[in-house]
Amino acid sequence: MPPLPQRITFRLAIENERGMLGHVTTAIDDHGGAVHAVQRTGEQRHVIFRDVSADIRDPAHGDELAAMLNDLDGVELLAISDDVVANHEGGKIRIETTREVHNAADLALVYTPGVAKICRMIADDPTVAYRLTIRSNSVAVITDGSAVLGLGDIGPLASLPVMEGKAMLFKSFGGVDAYPILVEERDPDMFVDTVARIASGFGGINLEDISAPRCFEIEGKLRRRLDIPVFHDDQHGTAIVVLAALINAARVVERDLDSLRIVVQGIGAAGVAIIELLQAAGVTDIVPVDIDGIVEPTRKAGLDPIRRRIAKRTNPRNLSGSAEVALVDADVFIGVSGPDSLPLEWVQTMSEDRIVFAMANPTPEIHPDVARNHVRVMATGRSDFPNQINNVLAFPGLFRGLLDCAATKVTDEMKIAAAHGIASIVGADLAPDYVIPSPFDRSVVPVVAEAVAATAREQGHVRPGSAGSLESESQVAMHGAARRAVQRAVAKRFSDQATSDQPAASTEG
Repeated sequence: MPPLPQRITFRLAIENERGMLGHVTTAIDDHGGAVHAVQRTGEQRHVIFRDVSADIRDPAHGDELAAMLNDLDGVELLAISDDVVANHEGGKIRIETTREVHNAADLALVYTPGVAKICRMIADDPTVAYRLTIRSNSVAVITDGSAVLGLGDIGPLASLPVMEGKAMLFKSFGGVDAYPILVEERDPDMFVDTVARIASGFGGINLEDISAPRCFEIEGKLRRRLDIPVFHDDQHGTAIVVLAALINAARVVERDLDSLRIVVQGIGAAGVAIIELLQAAGVTDIVPVDIDGIVEPTRKAGLDPIRRRIAKRTNPRNLSGSAEVALVDADVFIGVSGPDSLPLEWVQTMSEDRIVFAMANPTPEIHPDVARNHVRVMATGRSDFPNQINNVLAFPGLFRGLLDCAATKVTDEMKIAAAHGIASIVGADLAPDYVIPSPFDRSVVPVVAEAVAATAREQGHVRPGSAGSLESESQVAMHGAARRAVQRAVAKRFSDQATSDQPAASTEG
């Protein structure tokens, strides 16, 4: 499969003659480039300055186009910029204030001496922080840089652009203030200690790009230790969107979710989470597959503790052998493995109404162009094909809902509610090439947030006295000790009133 295109911008000085711009764009097209945009940036005497953006195959192709442009009569190449680099200049996120400070009175309100009152209130009642500090809307995006995208173990600093991008998506889609936190620590217990010691300033923890199997241990220990939601997006965000897409794909083929035979290929962080969430949603026939074949208890190769646990809970028909065996008569293939690892011949052994989610990125397990005429529903992780399974459909709305109700944890029920919320957006427009909404559909976040918050409240996993509770604004604004004094006085007043209203004892016999 060819590499994904890259985009660069040429800053050109072009003679102000009729047809010169067309001459430039045609030359770029003739040399394999694809002009994306042209912007006029100025002029001087007989020269017009333009920025011409073009998609290229790779850096060498960019150099070839630059040399060609420099040789064109009437054209001078002034500069070349990589659009990816340009969009990262200075970073992609920043902190902004919600209050302005114009004078001493403003300063006294938001800082000293006024802020001391808020500090005392929180010291007396920590739930006040969920109303009067940024904790009510803040998430820490935490990584050790050990499993970054397709780049692998590049370390935390090199992962910062990805963490910034995640924080940017949190803010853009969910209105959530997210902060990249880089942890230089590979020992799981030390990593957990580090995160636990900084967690009190946040309303939730989003673990990101941490390698398996360490990610399972880290998330589990943090969930037990902290009283705020802990969520590993590479696991559960993927699982939520897969479940959402599968809910609608099952509608396309007119099947109940719990009747499907499903093969999950790739038993890493995402694969394990997908299996567990599908089981929580009622699916019973799941066959896990990895590079050594079907993951089952009697297999001798590659059974680490995680795979042993998965093997005991799956494969109800006790299949053994290769992935090819698992796919015979299967209804669904879910791939979170590697490129070109699903031959068409294997797909053709599946049931008649085949559903294939090939999510390896950028090269899926089977290319949609190869599989399209042989399956009912095809989905990938790519944006250039229908049915993109993208985590951005899940995590902004999920955390928006968790923060809105001051949730103390994330449960399977909340994740399933999120999946149903995503699936509901498709509605009556359901079609084989539309089982999941676009990542840019802005109606997704509020629906998911409402579903998650409602489920958290139903389960009782919300912080009493915080946002969304029945406590009034005036009560929250009152210092804790004074509030309790008022409550005692009110209780006494009603007690006295009840006594005075009590009818006199009857003297009739």
